[in-house]
Amino acid sequence: MSGQTTKKDDATQDQKPAITTPRMVEAESEVARTRAELAATVDALADRLDPRAQAKSAVDGTKRLWSDATTKDADPHRQKRARAVIGGAVAVVALLAAAGLRRKG
Repeated sequence: MSGQTTKKDDATQDQKPAITTPRMVEAESEVARTRAELAATVDALADRLDPRAQAKSAVDGTKRLWSDATTKDADPHRQKRARAVIGGAVAVVALLAAAGLRRKG
């Protein structure tokens, strides 16, 4: 029976004396801090990649762009930029429509 170990012997071997040094405590603290930062980063990425959040952001941006283009008391630089973006979008839609009609005709 010298080759066999009992459950008591296994449990005794698994238990090691708890030695804690200031360096170990510091390392554990750093790991916990890093883990929390990583979790926060993952949560932020999940929020950014959420399709509903992206759609809401696109709608809000479009509303802001339209407001900048149509409001008389808007900042002139923003108003000019908004009108250029809307004009460009209208031009692209018109070109695509004309290309579609040309293919059919």
